[in-house]
Amino acid sequence: MGRARNTRRRSGAAEVVEEPVDGGLAQLVPDPDRGRAWTLLIDGAPQSHVDLDDPAYLSFEYQRRLGHVVDLVAPLGKPVHAVHLGGGALTLARYVAATRPRSTQQVVERDAALVQLVRHRLPLDPNARIRVRSADAREGLAKVPDGWADLVVADVFSEARTPAHLTSTEFLDDVRRALKPSGVYAANLADGPPLAHLRGQIATAAARFGELALIADAAVLRGKRFGNAILVASDAPLPLAELTRRAASDQHPGRVEHGRQLTDFTGGAAPVTDEAAVSSPAPPPSVFH
Repeated sequence: MGRARNTRRRSGAAEVVEEPVDGGLAQLVPDPDRGRAWTLLIDGAPQSHVDLDDPAYLSFEYQRRLGHVVDLVAPLGKPVHAVHLGGGALTLARYVAATRPRSTQQVVERDAALVQLVRHRLPLDPNARIRVRSADAREGLAKVPDGWADLVVADVFSEARTPAHLTSTEFLDDVRRALKPSGVYAANLADGPPLAHLRGQIATAAARFGELALIADAAVLRGKRFGNAILVASDAPLPLAELTRRAASDQHPGRVEHGRQLTDFTGGAAPVTDEAAVSSPAPPPSVFH
């Protein structure tokens, strides 16, 4: 069956672009407050926000927290090698290109139709050194040379859930292989009470990395609501003081947990292996309404 052609409908003075992609119905909704800014939704769930005039602007809370990691992964403005597992609207890759010119980046996004839509409607800066590959995240990661990356970011969701094969120690073994010795891994995780998935992911990362931190809302950490948490891991010391300051001063303040408190938070959860891995829990309908 051929793919349906994209459609447009009005949203204020601008047009909403709608097009079926592999992951569902994609919508690009114009931001009424910013001239050339758009929000990407898949089946009604907000995925990312892009400002073509100001790619250093990060609207979504979880993306700002990932932006803090990008800012601290190397000295200010220094180019880095970055791998993005999950592309969406390529928001974070654009951010790296804007804040760290001459960086070299690889984006792995399984949804080829989504990549085509984003490239067409939200074109990349032609000077940005961003290569986009349409492939499964783990398969794409396997093609990254050993010790190439300063930063690996995992932000992969299928039907609003992180696929099981991206939650295991075996997956993190390949992340570590691709990272430089001082490299940093950052993952966008989503969970709600009783936080079994989040606790398991922290235990899994602790089994493979020497240094860990978690950035999240206090309400999420207390198991009061479903939400996102950013897991940061490395074999080198993390910039905890500055990460904590930036998270706390955000317009939606977050907490940074690390050390003994983070270990205690896992509650004795066991690391996840490929054999036992399951996808992250689906968010409740109220999250998107």
